[in-house]
Amino acid sequence: MIREMLSQLDEIDAMLGVTKGEERRTLMERREELLIRCANLTAEQKVFLARHPRRPKIDAYIHELFTDFFEQKGDRQSREDPSVLGGIALLHGEPVTIIGHRKGTDLNENVAYNFGMPGAEGYRKAQRLMRQAEKFGRPVITFIDTPGAYPGMEAEEHGVGEAIAQCLALMSRLTVPTIAVVTGEGGSGGALALGVADRVLMLENAYYAVLTPEGFASILWKDASRRGEACEVMKLTAQDLHAYGVIDELITEPIGGAQRKPQAVFSALDEAIARHLAELKTMDIQTLRQTRYERFRQIGQ
Repeated sequence: MIREMLSQLDEIDAMLGVTKGEERRTLMERREELLIRCANLTAEQKVFLARHPRRPKIDAYIHELFTDFFEQKGDRQSREDPSVLGGIALLHGEPVTIIGHRKGTDLNENVAYNFGMPGAEGYRKAQRLMRQAEKFGRPVITFIDTPGAYPGMEAEEHGVGEAIAQCLALMSRLTVPTIAVVTGEGGSGGALALGVADRVLMLENAYYAVLTPEGFASILWKDASRRGEACEVMKLTAQDLHAYGVIDELITEPIGGAQRKPQAVFSALDEAIARHLAELKTMDIQTLRQTRYERFRQIGQ
């Protein structure tokens, strides 16, 4: 349903530029009807938007929110994992470290970046960049967009579970401000590895959960087709998680998803990151770490 509505909106937007008079008024009325329907989405429809192929990816956020980005590669143990993108950049003139999942914007990039599913090397690279950021006093900003860490045999042999655990432990005790942003999919420990932050922000149509809805339905009911039901049961939407205190702020998206008006999302996120970072920088190291610890210990109580 949501796929068809978005397709119709795209067609109408294209036609509005070349129509006039009564036909234009009819198109505008139809467009308004579709936007109203898109404003009240189910959890399953929001998951669809979180996975939309035109949804802004980490490359777009880096380009729009930061300047002078310098990518850093490799885990210094095994190899480069391109499904995790990281480096140094300037945020309003201040040096920060950026780390995030990278999916790619077309099929070739999807394959090259393993559809945003990192292996052990990707999470070890993240650890290296976190330690470097702490050494030089740079805030860490992470972008989460992954269905989960790569579950293949090679990843297991290379220690992906241990690498994720080390990420969790390291990020929880960093002495620099940390902000995590869930921009699309936030699946399993692969997402949480970059999510133990002082502030967790989440786009309105993103999701954040213990695993994908299909995986949940397969495990609980032995039927992946019940993913829609799973989406409701899991309480994985930004609205649910904000109510439960799992995330700190919900970033509003344009009706129909971030891909329709990405500049509006970039602007809202830029303001939110700057605001939270300014607040975190007023805290001393001990307060920062203790507040972070208490924040995650209280989740679910």
